[in-house]
Amino acid sequence: MRSLPYVTGAAGAVAASFAVLVLAAVPASADDDSGFTIKDPRITESSGLAASRAHPGVYWTHNDQDEPRVFAVDSKTGETVATITLSGVGKPRDMEAVSVGPDGKVYVGDIGDNLNGSWDHVWIYAFPEPKALKDMTVRATQYTVKYEDGARNAEALMVHPTTGRVYIASKNEDGGGLYEGPAKLTSSGTNTFRRIGEVPWVTDGAFSPDGRELVLRSYFSARGYEWNGGRLGADHRVKAPLQGQAESVTYTLDGKALMFGSEGEQSDVKRVALGKESSPDRGRTSPSESGSSGDGGGSGGTGNFTYGLIALAGGTALFFGFKRLLRRD
Repeated sequence: MRSLPYVTGAAGAVAASFAVLVLAAVPASADDDSGFTIKDPRITESSGLAASRAHPGVYWTHNDQDEPRVFAVDSKTGETVATITLSGVGKPRDMEAVSVGPDGKVYVGDIGDNLNGSWDHVWIYAFPEPKALKDMTVRATQYTVKYEDGARNAEALMVHPTTGRVYIASKNEDGGGLYEGPAKLTSSGTNTFRRIGEVPWVTDGAFSPDGRELVLRSYFSARGYEWNGGRLGADHRVKAPLQGQAESVTYTLDGKALMFGSEGEQSDVKRVALGKESSPDRGRTSPSESGSSGDGGGSGGTGNFTYGLIALAGGTALFFGFKRLLRRD
């Protein structure tokens, strides 16, 4: 993910100062204080996060622009317990997401496109979760992906935990789309993903372990969607921490909490227990009614929620104002 770091100079300084003030103003809950810190100095741009199915308490992550490799991080210590190098694939361009499927494979989405349509295809890499955690090179399968309505930027890839179908959520300041892959990916041709729904600005997403809900996060909020027969249902606020570079999300293996990750050296992964704030509420709406802004990334308590709205409105206006200014330069 490269969007925020592109704001440079005076604009960047103001944006950074604003982020510091907002983060300092938002009171942290007890849930937000738990989690772990990624200690590996090689992991400077943790762009995706996925709970291992084979190794409870271990999370897969990766840098966005890096060699074809992923890291297994122990949530108890924050230490890397295995580095997996992928063979049989090309040089990654912008790896943005990771998900573990019901087939026991780890899926890595090389799906980023910061120029919003400069690449007519992107890739997904898949490899079996190793039975033993140690540094190794494994042969991965490379899948070529195109979208039926043209190239676009994306940072969220989700594998459904029961059907194994792969979904991608595109990223756009005016709202993105949710794309569904073929029932079975093929490595011998192109896999065309078709648009099946509208979503807000998304930096990552994850299915619940039972496959009944999809959570999508953005820079300032997160929302949960009921998953009805392969389509988005009613949505609701999901409690999410404010992070300097809000980048990734995954469910814990037991489905009792969400883990929210961010980029940067020694980046924190925050654990947020699922409670009433993160469950469907009476005020939930359909995806079409919720709009594309992803408003109301609900946090616990009135104070947190109010600060969250302030951060969302101010941060979004500041970010997009600088982005448009840079476009005119």
